[in-house]
Amino acid sequence: MNLVPLFVAIPLGMAFLIPLLGRWWKTSGEVLATGGTALLGIMSIMSIGAPAVVHHMGGWAPPVGIAMVSDGLSVLLLIAINVVGFLAVLFSLKYMKAYTGLPKYYSLFMLMVAGMNGVVLSGDLFNLFVFLEIASIASYALVAFGTDADELEAGFKYLILGSVASVMILFAVGTVYAVTGSLNMADVAREISLRFGREMNPALLLAAAMFMMGFSLKAALVPFHAWLPDAHPSAPAPISAMLSGVVIKSLGVYAMCRVFFHVFGFSPDLPGSLIIANGMIAFSVLSIVVGGLLAIGQWDFKRLLAYSSIGQIGYVTLGLGVGARVLATGGMRSLAALAILGGLFHLINHAAFKSLLFLSSGAIQHATGTRDMKQLGGVREKMPITGATTNLAALSIAGVPPFSGFWSKLVILVATLQAGHYAVGGIAIAMAFVTLAYYVKVQREVIFGGIKSAVEKAREVPAVMYVPLVVLAVVCVGFGLLYPVVGYRILEPARDALLNGAEYIKLVLG
Repeated sequence: MNLVPLFVAIPLGMAFLIPLLGRWWKTSGEVLATGGTALLGIMSIMSIGAPAVVHHMGGWAPPVGIAMVSDGLSVLLLIAINVVGFLAVLFSLKYMKAYTGLPKYYSLFMLMVAGMNGVVLSGDLFNLFVFLEIASIASYALVAFGTDADELEAGFKYLILGSVASVMILFAVGTVYAVTGSLNMADVAREISLRFGREMNPALLLAAAMFMMGFSLKAALVPFHAWLPDAHPSAPAPISAMLSGVVIKSLGVYAMCRVFFHVFGFSPDLPGSLIIANGMIAFSVLSIVVGGLLAIGQWDFKRLLAYSSIGQIGYVTLGLGVGARVLATGGMRSLAALAILGGLFHLINHAAFKSLLFLSSGAIQHATGTRDMKQLGGVREKMPITGATTNLAALSIAGVPPFSGFWSKLVILVATLQAGHYAVGGIAIAMAFVTLAYYVKVQREVIFGGIKSAVEKAREVPAVMYVPLVVLAVVCVGFGLLYPVVGYRILEPARDALLNGAEYIKLVLG
């Protein structure tokens, strides 16, 4: 059975049903969102190991018709989006009781999931843009859902900068269409190869630059990161987990990979591809350094996690950028494969441990009433489950063996050094120790130490809130210990999908 269209149809349908039923059925949002995201999570896990699928909308084959494509890379992102989405909804059932207008919250949440699923399944540039906008507009509203001054300001800032990114991406899509006469990504890649060969058309180079800036802004890479440090702390904790865990990856990193690896391509025959690869590495290094140095000085728990996200996304794009540069310079394909594998491994790891950390910060704030680390301390004694899961996530993201973050960073660093980028590798290693330093600070100030006044009356959060934390903690440990299974079943198909652009064209166009 072809499940591909259901990844968009189910959340989109529920996004419209929830506010309609909410007038008569007060808990429609909780029930439909929990059931819908659980179904989507199961469907995404069932997609593991399945062959690549191209679904022709309305029976019209591409490039005339609209195609939805599910390959190894799409499946990797579908798992991250829908599993984290289900756990975030589960956490919301109790956490969001303090808010009003819950049908609107769950409706926006399902709209955001529909948009992200649509982005990772779109086979053409215009529909990728449309779904990207659906997810973005829902996330702007969810950041400002609390309606306090800080939340509205953060949501407005996110809206303005996100709109700038959208305009850049739309102009890039229009430019590509004007030059090639097509929007289907596989057809555009074929047209570029047939028409221009080894020459780089200036209009396409301009489109590539606008795609790079637009997707970098969506991914919050430095210097396009200004919206993230305000948006992530201001949003409700489940939305912070979604933003940092999957939104910046699906709307930014995934879209960047799909467009540059499959539409523009990386090859010594394409002179512009080296410029794109160098740009990816440069933005990655800036993000690793700036994100890490700004995180270490933070005392607001969620703001520290937000700056940490900027640094960790830098590691993800560093692996992908090094792989792209190796391909662009005609280097060993096995080395490019290793670098890309490291980037994708860190992407899925970061989706798990950063979602866990943001949900943990929400649980701690729910129990203590504060996220100021100077007022916290001794959380593990009052909240043993939350304390233990937060500790596991901190160890994993800090790169402590044998947790998952250690292995993905190790693969990225080995590939970077083997590719001859010794200075970049040295910076990445040094900043890995900075990451370790600020998560030691989290452990010392929040988890361990004496019990401070804000924690004295705290109690462990209800099961519906700590079960998602436990599940994500198991993932953090499991991805580290069971890499051979995870790598073979999930990561290697995603890596192969990125490496084999010609196979993607053949899959879509036949």
